[in-house]
Amino acid sequence: MTAPRLISCAVVTMMALSACTSIGSGDPVVGGPTAGGVVGAGTGTGAPPGATTPNGVPTAMELTAEAYRAELDRARGPIRDALKKLDATGGKGLDERLEQTVATMRNALSGLEILVPPTAVKAQHGNYVGTLRGLTDALADAREDVRVQDLCTGPAVLTGVEEIGKITPLRDSAGALAEQGDYPTDVVPVKVGGEKSRRLRNGAFIKSEGRPGRAYLELRNGNNRDAVVVLVRGKKKAITVYVRKKSKFKIHGVRDGKYEIFYTLGVDWDSRNRSFTRSCSFEQFGKSIRFKTIHTARQIRWNDWTLTLNAVAGGTVRPKHLKPNDFPR
Repeated sequence: MTAPRLISCAVVTMMALSACTSIGSGDPVVGGPTAGGVVGAGTGTGAPPGATTPNGVPTAMELTAEAYRAELDRARGPIRDALKKLDATGGKGLDERLEQTVATMRNALSGLEILVPPTAVKAQHGNYVGTLRGLTDALADAREDVRVQDLCTGPAVLTGVEEIGKITPLRDSAGALAEQGDYPTDVVPVKVGGEKSRRLRNGAFIKSEGRPGRAYLELRNGNNRDAVVVLVRGKKKAITVYVRKKSKFKIHGVRDGKYEIFYTLGVDWDSRNRSFTRSCSFEQFGKSIRFKTIHTARQIRWNDWTLTLNAVAGGTVRPKHLKPNDFPR
């Protein structure tokens, strides 16, 4: 007998429905920057005003401590604001937010790279700029991890760049520069923790309306990742429940009505952002399900459903893959 063919889809029976899804260091840089023009306000202490090289190119002026402090502060504000917004971003709009963060940091960095700092802090400035460049490049590289949904929230992105050694060196170099003259270099305003693996208990309700019905919906998660299942009736998110990997759970008392079923799979549940932070995927079950209670003179009849979140043999209902922004949270 030929073995049943496994496909990424679902099995439908009279009283049971099965769905499924597919799994979809650098060291600080020390050294003086170069410049091709005069930057900043105030009176320089290096080359006299209007001085030029033998080729007639204007020389850059060394900034006073006051002018240098102003330039650092001008760059600091946008970077802090961008990193705060990234840290507050869940799965929705993460790719756009990361792109904006990188653009903001590159713009600020370009201004810092052409500065001629006071001689006393030349080495510290080079170190600071080098580590800031390292963080910016690491965030740019993380855009691919976000695109393929290996990283799914802003905090996860920041944790990732910290684990490859890009945030702590920046904080160290910023502190070393700040000590030389109370310079404003604290550009990372958020706490960045290590990688986590947070989970809710199996069957934990994240959201639930009253459940006075007689029917139940059994959820079976045979995947290697935890799941969060969302039941939407009309335009209302009626129930959101957590189902751990290799587990099942029955939602009792489901109200009558037609439901669209959405589910996300992943690792490390961030309750604040209502999203898995790593290895996430988003699906919509390919068929709506209906609960209906019938009252007759002698009996009450209702229907129960079973929904399986992993591939099954002989399945016929395929899930619809969603973008993070299209998943109801």
